[in-house]
Amino acid sequence: MTLAAPITVADEVTRSPWAMAWRRFRRNILAMVGGVALALIVIVCFATLPVTLDSYSDQHELKYVLHEPGKAVTADGAMKLFPLGTDKLGRDLLSRLLVGGAISLSVGLASAAIAVVIGTSVGMLAGYIGGRVDAFLMRVVDVLYGLPYILLVILMRVTLVPVLTESLTHLGVESPGIWANVTVLLVGIASVSWLTMARVVRGQVLSLRDQPFVEAARAMGFSNFRILRKHILPNLVGPILVYATLTVPQAILSESFLSFLGLGIQPPLPSWGNLASDGVEALNPIQTRWWLIVWPCVALSVTLLCLNFVGDGLRDALDPKAK
Repeated sequence: MTLAAPITVADEVTRSPWAMAWRRFRRNILAMVGGVALALIVIVCFATLPVTLDSYSDQHELKYVLHEPGKAVTADGAMKLFPLGTDKLGRDLLSRLLVGGAISLSVGLASAAIAVVIGTSVGMLAGYIGGRVDAFLMRVVDVLYGLPYILLVILMRVTLVPVLTESLTHLGVESPGIWANVTVLLVGIASVSWLTMARVVRGQVLSLRDQPFVEAARAMGFSNFRILRKHILPNLVGPILVYATLTVPQAILSESFLSFLGLGIQPPLPSWGNLASDGVEALNPIQTRWWLIVWPCVALSVTLLCLNFVGDGLRDALDPKAK
């Protein structure tokens, strides 16, 4: 009978940094719970799209509209189940919540991806080249920081949506106005989400560009592009990954807030933001139709909490000072 060798300090040292980071992440209970819950939300919202896309706008003829969760009586006397209730037009709130979740998550993830690419590129150029390039790029960041992003989105909608709608119409795209509005909203959120990423990456590059391995690469005659791509960027993966996970909830919250104000996703296309806005409009002192505002807010809150838990877990797991 053979016995397993005990784990020694040498075994811990030989572990790869990513294996050690994954081990630290697994020990974070909140991060693991948040990751599992977030994965379930994403899977449910996107996996049910083939069904919910065909039913989210169906208006059911009910005996009583704005029916609370449970079984409802249709106009012909039949019974129909609506687990989360219906809205004022007799539409199933569950289908609209799932489609709205897929839209909100898509806009948030796409905006965060664009912000990561722009922020990383600007931060690397500013930190590595320095001098006038650094000063110019950082002044641009400062100016954009001072602009209210709501005003920026409004200006982009006024100027870009008509032009983009006309272009999509000529290309034969179905529902060009909806796609133009979603595209401009995505670009508007991404245009202000990369600013913090650029500053973080710039600070990291400033601390890396004078390291011995970068000096050795310069002495070997490597081009600046190769040094940035092969030597500096791999050392930025940890901070970029952490701030990317923190940018996603910010982008989702921005989309929901703009949709709540009527500046984001436009009806009949649902999102968690405009579903919550519809719920606020349906509230009155005579009858509280709680389900119209509770379910969208619960879905949005749980998703944002999960994303923040995952982001905090990644930050702790990828901390180079962690033991």
